[in-house]
Amino acid sequence: MKKTFATLMAVLACACAMYAGSKDAPRFINIVNFVRLTEPRIGDGMEEELYRCTANQLSLLNKYGLKGTFLLQYDAMIDPRYQYLLKVRLREGSEIGAWWEITQPHVEAAGLQWRGAYPWDWHANVGFSTGYSQEERKVLVDVYMEKFREIFGYYPKSVGSWYIDAFTLDYMQREYGIEASCMCRDQYGTDGYTLWGGYWNQAYYPSKVNAFMPAQTEDGQIPVPVFRMLGSDPVYQYDNGIGSQSQGVVTLEPVGAGNGMGGSVPGWVDWYLEMIAKGECLAFNYIQAGQENSFMWDRMREGYEYQIPAIRKMIDEGLLVEATLSECGRWFRDNFKLTPATSVVAGDDFLKSAKRSIWYDSRFYRANLFWDGADFRFRDIHFFDERKKSDYYDRAGTTTDCRFTTLPLVDGYLWSSKDVSAGLRVVSEGKTLAIADPKVTRRGKSTLVIKGRTLVGRIRIVLKEDRIVVGIPFSKGKWELALNTDPAASLPFGAVSPKAMEASEYGFAYSVRLIKGRFAQSGDCVWKVLPSCGRVVFDTVQKR
Repeated sequence: MKKTFATLMAVLACACAMYAGSKDAPRFINIVNFVRLTEPRIGDGMEEELYRCTANQLSLLNKYGLKGTFLLQYDAMIDPRYQYLLKVRLREGSEIGAWWEITQPHVEAAGLQWRGAYPWDWHANVGFSTGYSQEERKVLVDVYMEKFREIFGYYPKSVGSWYIDAFTLDYMQREYGIEASCMCRDQYGTDGYTLWGGYWNQAYYPSKVNAFMPAQTEDGQIPVPVFRMLGSDPVYQYDNGIGSQSQGVVTLEPVGAGNGMGGSVPGWVDWYLEMIAKGECLAFNYIQAGQENSFMWDRMREGYEYQIPAIRKMIDEGLLVEATLSECGRWFRDNFKLTPATSVVAGDDFLKSAKRSIWYDSRFYRANLFWDGADFRFRDIHFFDERKKSDYYDRAGTTTDCRFTTLPLVDGYLWSSKDVSAGLRVVSEGKTLAIADPKVTRRGKSTLVIKGRTLVGRIRIVLKEDRIVVGIPFSKGKWELALNTDPAASLPFGAVSPKAMEASEYGFAYSVRLIKGRFAQSGDCVWKVLPSCGRVVFDTVQKR
C-alpha cells in the first residue's frame, strides 16, 4: 500500500512534465464536415433538416473566420441547394471535396444496378466502394469526378470516407490527382465497421494493396496521405467497450458525451485541444473536428458552438495551425517521402484518475504505453506490413459489415476482459513493476524517450522508428517483460525460439524478432522476454 501511494503521488506530480511540447512541430487542425442528402432513419422533413445543418455549420465557420472542408456525397453534390450554398456562401480558402459513400443516384448514373434498401444504405456491401468490383469502382470514380468538375469547374483534391479501399484510392490519385484522404479512427465493431490496429492518429502513406495498412517503402505506397478522423481520446477511447461486441465512442465529434466525455462536453474539449496543442510530439500533431450533417443541427449545436470559438482562440494564440484537408495533404507530401514517426502524449486524463497514455506511430508499427495509477503496461503494439493485402482489394465484399486489421503483438482491447487487463508488463519476481515519475522527451525527428523509476532501478523506454527498446541498465534485481491476457483470448502466436516468435493474423504470417533479449515461456504468462545486458530490443521491421 505504501508503494502504491508513493507511485501515484509521483505520477500525479509529473503530469505537467509530460506536457513538455515541441515548438517546431506544427499542430494542424482540419474542420471537416461531410454532407449527405438523405438519412432514411430521420423521417419527415429529412432533406430540409440535413440542409439546415450544413448551412448552420457553414455560417458558424464564416462567423469566426475559419476555413472548412466540406465533403459531398454524390446525391448532395447534384442537389442545387448545396451547389448554391457552397458556391456562394463558402468562405474563401475553404474547400469542397468528395465524401466516398455510394448512393443510389451515383450508382444509377454509372449505369449499375442499385442493391440498397434505401437511396443511401450504410451497409458495407452497398454503401462503400468495397462492395463493388474493381471495374465498377473505376466507373463510379469517373462518374463522380466528371460530375464534380461539371458543377464546380475542377476535380476535388480531397476524398474522405469511413473507409476506402486501396484500389479506388490509387485510381483516384493516378487519374484525377487527389492530394489527401481521410478515414475513420480506429474502432472495433462500431456500426458494423472494424478498423483495428492502424496508424493511430495524424497521417500515413497507405499500402497499394491495403489502404488501412501503412506502407514501408516508396514503391509500395500510394502517394496520398490518409488522415485519421474524429479525434479519439488517447486515454479512454481504446478500452471503451471491453467485453462487448463493439466499442463506445469518446471523440471530438460535437454530438458526443459518452460517460461525461466527448465533443459536447466543454471541459473535455478544452482538455483535448490543449493536449494536442501542447503535448510532446514528433513530426506533427493533428486534430480533425467537424461532423456529418445526418446527426442534425439540434443534436450537435451545443458542442459545435462551443468548439468553433475555442478553436479560433487557439489558432489566434499560435497553438494550432488552420488548414483544409488538401492543404495538409500537400504539406505532408512536401515534407515526407515516407510515413514519418509521430506521437500523441496525454500526460494526464480528463477525469483526473491517474491514467496516462502515450501513442507512438511509425511506418513499421504503433505502440501505446499506458499508466493506470501504479500499473504500467504496453497496452497495444501492432506491426505493419504493406504486403498484407486487404480482403477487399481485388474482390467485392459481400457482407454488411467490414474488417480491416494489422498484425498484433499486444492487443489490450481484444485480449482483455472485464476482469483482466491484457498487456506487456515489466515484472520482477512475478510482480508488476510500477514506473514512477515518467518523463517524455523527443530525440531527433523520430525517437521518443520515456524515463522513469522502478523498485529495481531507473528504466528507459525508447520508441524508435524501427525498434522498441526497454532497459534497466543498472538493475538491483532481476526483471523481464511478460505478456498477460485473458485466458479465453484468441491469440495469433505460434512457434517460439529464443530470438523469434511466429504469428498469423487472418491467414497472414508474420514474425516477432528480438535484437536483444530472448523469448521464454512459463505457466504464469503467455510468453516473456528476458533481457540481455539490461535491455530488451524488439525489431519492428517485418523481414522480406
